[in-house]
Amino acid sequence: MLKKMFLLLPLLVSQSALAQGITPADVSYGGDNVRALAAESYKLAGLSGDFTTWLADAYAKAGVPLSGGKTLDEALSARKAELADAKTPAEKDQLARDTGAWAHKFIKKVVPKFSLERGYEFASIVKTGERQCLLQSTVIAGLLQKAGLDSGLVMVWKSMSGQESNLGHVTSVLRLPSGAGDVQVDASEPQPFATHSGILAWTDGNYRFMTATFDKDNMITGYTRADGRGEVKPAALTFLSLKYLRSQYDYYRAERATGGVLGTGTGRSNPAGLKTSETYLLRALQTEPKNALAASVLGTVLRKEGRNAEAQAQYRKAAVLYAAEGHTPSGMLANLNWANGKGQ
Repeated sequence: MLKKMFLLLPLLVSQSALAQGITPADVSYGGDNVRALAAESYKLAGLSGDFTTWLADAYAKAGVPLSGGKTLDEALSARKAELADAKTPAEKDQLARDTGAWAHKFIKKVVPKFSLERGYEFASIVKTGERQCLLQSTVIAGLLQKAGLDSGLVMVWKSMSGQESNLGHVTSVLRLPSGAGDVQVDASEPQPFATHSGILAWTDGNYRFMTATFDKDNMITGYTRADGRGEVKPAALTFLSLKYLRSQYDYYRAERATGGVLGTGTGRSNPAGLKTSETYLLRALQTEPKNALAASVLGTVLRKEGRNAEAQAQYRKAAVLYAAEGHTPSGMLANLNWANGKGQ
């Protein structure tokens, strides 16, 4: 069954981008890539229809207008023209911020509920009105891109409160037209511009753990590599690639599989659920071998299946990825210690 589900046409992306792995994901509203992501989700859910059409209909009913546009396409085109016509960098930046704030308000209005268990699927937006960090960030970045803005996604490893996680969150980021800096647009927060202090994105030839420096207006003025190897200007940071996003959607399918690695829906893991988690994690890593989170959780699946030698080897592989990216989360360190015979 799962094998049949996976026989989908690959998402459209240039061969050079695939080779480099550093081209930020083009998820522009109505574009081929986001249509393909949504179509896969719809197919897995047995749902017919088209997400782009659904979102356009939702805009018409939401009462959250942008630039006076009667339709979503008209609104985004009008805002793109306004940005082009703005006379000064400050005017362009303010329009960009206004667009980010609108996208934040719009997605929270049309998809009112948040669900870790189901909200990563485009189909869940339509069926149950639910969203989650990866999905809402994809939609927000796509709307901003359609308006002509530079936007993408980053993983989050340190929250607004400073709490660390194993890449436990995703946010969209808007790069201001003037080049002054970046702002995080996160629909998980009540206000549009978040201040997550630790992010993962591409720079200096790899995905890197970094910390962000904010000014008084919640604009990121620079990043510092977590491995201590220097500062990174916003313009030198590249958002997550399309391969990474595809991989992360499969990661969440693995994480939340019924009876899978977290025991979702059953209270505990079972053999069938673990096999589903394993299948999706293997596909995630086939799509993006640098997805350290997927690599580490695959080790946990193998361990839960009683395949300890394979689990130990997998944890060591994951540890190599984290080390190359400049930071190893505490949970991963504990798993590595177990793999090396230093813990339970």
